[in-house]
Amino acid sequence: MVPPDGYDVAKPDQSTNDYSLFVKRAGDLFTVVLIYVDDILITGDNDSDIASLKTALHTKFTIKDLGLARYFLGIELHRNEQGTFLNQRKFILDILTDAGLTRAKPCSTPLPQHLKLSLTEGEPLDHPEAYRKIVGRLLYLTMTRPDISYAVQHLSQFLSAPKLPHMQAVTHVLKYLKGSISAGLFYPMQSQLKLTAFSDADWASCLMSRRSLTGYCIFLGHALVSWKTKKQSTVSRSSAEAEYRSMAATTSELLWLSYLLQDLSVPVTLFCDNKAAQQIAANPCFHERTKHLDIDCHFTREKIQDGFLQTAYIPSKLQLADLMTKPLSHDSHLQLSSKLGLTVFPT
Repeated sequence: MVPPDGYDVAKPDQSTNDYSLFVKRAGDLFTVVLIYVDDILITGDNDSDIASLKTALHTKFTIKDLGLARYFLGIELHRNEQGTFLNQRKFILDILTDAGLTRAKPCSTPLPQHLKLSLTEGEPLDHPEAYRKIVGRLLYLTMTRPDISYAVQHLSQFLSAPKLPHMQAVTHVLKYLKGSISAGLFYPMQSQLKLTAFSDADWASCLMSRRSLTGYCIFLGHALVSWKTKKQSTVSRSSAEAEYRSMAATTSELLWLSYLLQDLSVPVTLFCDNKAAQQIAANPCFHERTKHLDIDCHFTREKIQDGFLQTAYIPSKLQLADLMTKPLSHDSHLQLSSKLGLTVFPT
């Protein structure tokens, strides 16, 4: 096997943590290339190096230079002097058009508060593929809309046999997007290279399996860079255990992000609203509450001992990851969404 023409033009270092990422360093200067199939993003701190790279690539195979990035893989990019704003407004419009909801009355939250759907209640859909298509597109939309992360995770559990209540819930999400179509994430120009994470869990919230939900959001400075809502793989016997498992999942993501930020040299702070889980992470004592936990959950404690991580308690009302684990009231949803950096691009 031989590499394709043009691969060794810039002699970049391929990231072992993200194989689509390539970095070329020359002294204090660096150039970064991000590749997805035949779409390429190039950035760096030296315009001449970027221009030389594009010229070198063009001599090997024809490329089309679209200038400053404004649209990439369905994500719209807008810039001003304060920073960069990402959203998927056109993508949302396409979903609403296909669903016939462009004139629908907007909803104030992604899902009604306290809504819990099940696998058995309701009439089966005549055309379940419509439900699957919308949920699949919503999964892609969560790249710039952390505010619908919980809703999409909840709805994706019913793809095998969707029923009428599930479709009604999807419609509710689309009506929410109709009212917040221009919202997206803002990344300020100036940001500290410091990772901060919020970890939360909703204990035994799944009516079908009684498994808990893990939710986390991670910031680089004031910019949200990673978030997730995911059902835990095993049943937790207490809320403290559910929170501790959530902390372990968050620690794993923090570790991966730190590998991408090799210059990172400050401790990572993980906020949790459960003091028992925080004490388990800090206390190496063996007791009834932890003896049944998997060994891999305890690597959170190891990272604390290594100095990579420090935990801090935060009241539940200030827990940003709460948005990832349950439907909230309009006021709570709006408050937490804004703290995550979800906003409308400042013109």
